Amino acid sequence: MAEELSEYSKSQLTLRNGQDKPQIWVAYRGFIYDVGESRLWKNGMHYEHWAGQDLTEELQEAPHSESVFSKFQIVGKLKDQ
Repeated sequence: MAEELSEYSKSQLTLRNGQDKPQIWVAYRGFIYDVGESRLWKNGMHYEHWAGQDLTEELQEAPHSESVFSKFQIVGKLKDQ
């Protein structure tokens, strides 16, 4: 049986930016991913993107596909606001 994922609000996600809290999380299509192990997200920033945000819209302009998220652990779900 799958473990139930915790839900986080956008304001809770915002704190997981590598600055306010040590976690470095981003959201994509309603799921929250821990990207803290990635050297590309060092200090909570990846190119012009900051951690602690929903990157669903921004991914359209990225040079990679959504498959990049398969490398990271899902840590929760983004609450509908």
